[in-house]
Amino acid sequence: MDLGVESVDALEGKKVMLVPYMREHVPRYHEWMKKPELLLATGSDPLTLDQEYEMHLSWTKDPKKHTFIVLDKELIKGGFVCGEPHIEAMVGDVNIYMNDPDVFQVAEIEIMIAEPKSRGKGLGEESVLMMMASAVKKYGIQTFRAKISESNIASLKLFHKLGFKEASRSDVFKEVTLELLVADRAVNDSILS
Repeated sequence: MDLGVESVDALEGKKVMLVPYMREHVPRYHEWMKKPELLLATGSDPLTLDQEYEMHLSWTKDPKKHTFIVLDKELIKGGFVCGEPHIEAMVGDVNIYMNDPDVFQVAEIEIMIAEPKSRGKGLGEESVLMMMASAVKKYGIQTFRAKISESNIASLKLFHKLGFKEASRSDVFKEVTLELLVADRAVNDSILS
């Protein structure tokens, strides 16, 4: 399996476009990550803009990390153009991380819909399903994990709805780890359809 850095195209769904995280996205992303509620929900630490640019660069060079910006198709002005950042339509991001060097078939998945006006519209659900489908097809991922703060009720509900089951709980980090096996026929059908 080739996990080398590659050029990744946009992924199109009914409601969202997933585009690779570009340098042009960093300032808007940085503004999101200044919000205390997003830092808490994502378990992130605040970064300076320069640190955010460094983080972007490290993510784009790491073959085990794949970050896409979620674009709300209703907000794209003038039609989608591949390779354009479409800042006006940015509403969040979705990521997969292949953190275990010995097991490439396992990926951690994260979703963030940062724009309050874009929540509750099914954009997160579609983004997660698209990202999982892409990871199954491109990288042979067979197990997805999501580590979610116990206080992030919306994300917990979303991942449970998608068939994720609780695998463990950390009282120290106040975090729940959910897991989904692609081999589950119902899950496989929903991801690959």
